[in-house]
Amino acid sequence: MEKLKSLLHEYPKSTNIFMGYGTAGFRARADILPWIMIRIGILATLRSKVKRACVGVMITASHNPECDNGVKLIDPHGEMLDQTWEVYANTLCTLDDDINIIWDYVETLMIQLNIQPNDEAIIGIAYDIRQSSPLLASIVKRAAQALSTTIMDFELMTTPQLHYAIRCYNDDDLNGKYTEADYFDKLCTAFQNLIFMTSSNKSFESLAIDAANGIGAIKLTHVRRILANFIRIDIYNDGTKGLLNDKCGADYVKIYQKAPDGLPLKNYSKCCSIDGDADRLIYFFIDENNQFRILDGDRFSVLFALFLSLKLQEAKLFDDVKIGVVQTAYANGRSTDYIINTMKVSVACVPTGVKHLHHKALDYDIGIYFEANGHGTVLFSDDLKSKVKAASEDPKRTEKERLAANQIRTFINLINETVGDAIADILATEVILFLLNLNLEKWLNFYDDLPQRQLKVAVKDRTMIQTIDAERRCIAPAHLQDRIDELVSKYPSGRAFVRPSSTEDIVRVYAEAITQIEADKLAIEIQKVVEELIN
Repeated sequence: MEKLKSLLHEYPKSTNIFMGYGTAGFRARADILPWIMIRIGILATLRSKVKRACVGVMITASHNPECDNGVKLIDPHGEMLDQTWEVYANTLCTLDDDINIIWDYVETLMIQLNIQPNDEAIIGIAYDIRQSSPLLASIVKRAAQALSTTIMDFELMTTPQLHYAIRCYNDDDLNGKYTEADYFDKLCTAFQNLIFMTSSNKSFESLAIDAANGIGAIKLTHVRRILANFIRIDIYNDGTKGLLNDKCGADYVKIYQKAPDGLPLKNYSKCCSIDGDADRLIYFFIDENNQFRILDGDRFSVLFALFLSLKLQEAKLFDDVKIGVVQTAYANGRSTDYIINTMKVSVACVPTGVKHLHHKALDYDIGIYFEANGHGTVLFSDDLKSKVKAASEDPKRTEKERLAANQIRTFINLINETVGDAIADILATEVILFLLNLNLEKWLNFYDDLPQRQLKVAVKDRTMIQTIDAERRCIAPAHLQDRIDELVSKYPSGRAFVRPSSTEDIVRVYAEAITQIEADKLAIEIQKVVEELIN
């Protein structure tokens, strides 16, 4: 208690500030986060004691500017923190800097959760390249060590790496250990093996990667070195000049629909951007009409589903495997239509947030999910893994069937199943394009996106908006959904929804239509209705 008391005195709580723990954990300007880190060190220790396993603490603000930072916990299997524990995180952060008040709450949780004082705890901590990260990490460590917690200090890591490392540490099948060399060898070996399985004389196009001046730039150098004989990878915005996420990175490209600064776009036929902590990915290129084109999360869902469903068919496993794509309401309507009606793959829609996508993907043997921002991955059930292993080794099957099963089996090793991983997703995308003989233009031409517009509407009380059906329909305030339906009915292929922000008093409006002019008009009309009924 004395050590915690000293920390609380050294890093006092900011006044008049409330932060909620969400999908991104806690995130704010870096200089107001130290007091949060004390409470995170306590919470991580308690979580580890409850699970009797190592938990992760990742310090990053992802695609946010350099001045920001954040922190989130990683559960023992590499997944996001159990949602019930978000309540404990929020409660801890409402408590004043009185050690007796904080300790009373800790003891209450220990009784409630059946935690014994002598239960062991271990946490793994990593952080991105922000200047504020080492200090914030040290505060977490000091708070946890005050409770006799063992610390594994991974230091500089991408967010997906720490998710994978925590899973490795807790999984006997993965030898209960993690090294960075093992991580990159796993990805690159799977990539090479898939190439070796393919009889082709063609070669890879050079790939330009915008690394957002983030941690991914450092880690991508390992991939570039290992795969130098297969694919030329040129890394831009590598942190040697320029600011983190400043006019670069996946989020910048997606939001502004333009190429990042610092990348000579015209020198390449294929480019991509990752974000500051390397969990988001966006591809882009200049088409034959000199137009800037991007391939976002919806496109990755389609590409990955196409490849895996094709290989399942070739392996004669398609009818025995439940494959599905999980989307949010923000997925473009044309992507949903293409997956369902052309590819014959089922689609589920869930509320916005990776934790909802990931949870739903577990319902499938092969569950594919990507947010529109390019964050996503593929999950494979144990039953699916057993089936493809058996099929790849079955002498009664044809050579083509065994090859397809073995390709799926190898592809699984190319995926980070714990969380969206931009580096793994780059390699998976490249190998699929290679195996299916596709370039970016052919991939883009699978379907045409419906034009869409997103708006933010400032409101006095966002809680007045209540939604159902994965946030696609409103049940409050009264008559809002009827007005939206009436407006949408005037536009061919029109679609629209509104949803409240989880962090600020704004309502987000999304609209789609046949033309950009109509999408813009529909969004503005709905904005006016929201303002009329709420403000």
